[in-house]
Amino acid sequence: MSNDDLFEPYDKLIQIEVLGRPVEVPENNRLLRCFQFLSMRSISYGDFCWNGDCTNCQFWYREADEPGAADRTALACRFRVRQGLVVTRLNSCVRLEGIADEAHGERPAAEHEIPVAVSDT
Repeated sequence: MSNDDLFEPYDKLIQIEVLGRPVEVPENNRLLRCFQFLSMRSISYGDFCWNGDCTNCQFWYREADEPGAADRTALACRFRVRQGLVVTRLNSCVRLEGIADEAHGERPAAEHEIPVAVSDT
């Protein structure tokens, strides 16, 4: 069981799907905290209000047992995660390293990779 200050207490990880990729996240937490669990740096430093005012954490989803259902939308900061959740689309402000970067057509950066400025001269 986790009992730190960042996440709500949880006993286990549950499986959800994010942009076609199965991931495990802590039960009993808001989805934005689960995104932070998956991508600590990008979510911690992202432009989120954490209370629903900015809508930067908007996402589209369906339940696993509703494969033909239309996507619904919600705010990740207010949405409690549940087993089998299928996240089909994310607001462009939500960057999950190794998941959403690939969906946006970007190559995930290696942890040791250092950005290099290119000069025209």
